This record gives sequence, structure tokens and C-alpha cells, in this order.
Amino acid sequence: MAAATTTTERRKQIPAYMKAVSGSLGGVVEACCLQPIDVIKTRLQLDRVGAYKGIAHCGSTVVRTEGVRALWKGLTPFATHLTLKYTLRMGSNAMFQTAFKDSETGKVSNRGRLLSGFGAGVLEALAIVTPFEVVKIRLQQQKGLSPELFKYKGPIHCARTIVREESILGLWSGAAPTVMRNGTNQAVMFTAKNAFDVLLWNKHEGDGKVLQPWQSMISGFLAGTAGPFCTGPFDVVKTRLMAQTRDGEDGVRYKGMVHAIRTIYAEEGLVALWRGLLPRLMRIPPGQAIMWAVADQVTGLYEMRYLQNAPL
Repeated sequence: MAAATTTTERRKQIPAYMKAVSGSLGGVVEACCLQPIDVIKTRLQLDRVGAYKGIAHCGSTVVRTEGVRALWKGLTPFATHLTLKYTLRMGSNAMFQTAFKDSETGKVSNRGRLLSGFGAGVLEALAIVTPFEVVKIRLQQQKGLSPELFKYKGPIHCARTIVREESILGLWSGAAPTVMRNGTNQAVMFTAKNAFDVLLWNKHEGDGKVLQPWQSMISGFLAGTAGPFCTGPFDVVKTRLMAQTRDGEDGVRYKGMVHAIRTIYAEEGLVALWRGLLPRLMRIPPGQAIMWAVADQVTGLYEMRYLQNAPL
């Protein structure tokens, strides 16, 4: 009986490659919708002199001084990095969960979901997120209306310049806080998303039930709220480390993650470690809502067609 149960559970498991495909499609849609908020968040986190008075003032200042298109600065690396990130995140999380499944029941415990999410976050941080965000942040911090005066002319030129001036390791500036941020975020997010799906909609993976987009958006939004509060300091430190260059005579301002946290706390106060929290809350939960609305539709259709043999 146990063997039959295990076979059934495995037959109903959505393969990792479908999770990866669903994540990549969701990432494209999310990037196009939420890039302006990410630009504002980056500008606020890099503001050490109080040039911006808040989200609205920052956004209006960027538009007034640099034009509307400036709100989509760094879109190409941002969209590419989101697509690759979600592909790796969703696929690797599915593989990790398969490894943590109970051999008899086929179920994944909450501990297994947390570890799977953390592992997926670490992988995406090292393989994709760090180098892409370094390029994105360097492009976003450039100010002005004259692109010909910018140091970085585009994503490829930016990456080449960083490698030439700072070595290949320059593309992995801020890797440590990025690993901590993404690992913690994904551990919480995957566990919470599954819990909200079960609690709110009685949706279990492989049951053939396809959530409505608005249901997926609610679950994704709620799952995406906890991370920014827990990982705010890591995100601020990550941004500062990625933004600083290594071609100056005095060297770098921040020597590493711990040194950056201490320096920011000493010079700007404790609240500065959560600078940019509001735009993160404006971007991450809605971003998760959009991504999961797309991803759940893709995996839901797969469940109906191939796991439940239902007509589409």
C-alpha cells in the first residue's frame, strides 16, 4: 500500500523543468511592470546626503532631471537577471524538494521546504543575482540627461569595464550579503506560499486544481512580505558594496559585509540599515504576486493536461 502511495505521489509531481519554465515567464512580466520601483529603491539606498525626501520625491526628481525613460534604467540586465534567476530558483527548489521528500509518503516537511528554499536562494545569488545586480546598480546610479557622459554606456560595456578595472571578482561585489538576503528570502517565500495556498484555497501540488490568477496573486503577495523586513540590512549593504568602484586612489569605502554594516550604523544610524524598505515592500510583494500569477497558470495547466488528463 505504501509503495502504491509513493508511486502515485511521484506520478503527480510537477517536473523541475516545468517549474523553471513557469518561473522564467513570470520573471519577464514582473520585470517590465516593476522596474521603476527598483530604480527608486536603488537611488534611495545610495543616497547618503539626503538628496531625496522619499519615494515620490525621488521618482519625480528622476523624471524631471533625467526623463521618464530613466525609471527603466537597467531594464535589460534586470529583466534578463529576473528571467534567469526565477528559472534557476524554481527549478532548483523543485529538485531540492524532491531530495527532501519523505520516501514513504512523498510529502515535504516545512523544514524541508525551508532548506530547499534557502539552497535555491544561495544558488541563484552566486550564479546569477550578484553579477547582474552589480551591472544593474552601476547603471542605475548614473545621473544626468547626457548618456554620452556616462561612464557605463550599457550592460555589456558596464560588465567589460568592471572586469577591466576591478577584475572578474568585481562582478561579485557584495556576494556575501546577497547570499544571506536571497537564501533567507527564498526559504521564507516558498514555505509561506505553499502554506497560504493550502490555508486559503485548499490547493495542494498535483491535485489538478488550478488557482485563479487573483488567488495566486494574494498568496504570492502575502508570501513576499516577510522577506524585506528580515533582510533589509543585507539588501542595503549589498547595494553599497556593489555600487562602489575599486579604481580610486583611496581604495574602497566598505571592506566587506560586516565592515559595511558597522560603518553605516556608526555614520548614519540604525534606521539607515533599512533604507529603501518601503520601495522594497512596494516591489517585492507585488512582484511575487505577478510572478506567481503567471507561474501558477503554467504549472496548473500542466497538472490538468498531463497529471490529471483533463481537457484544456
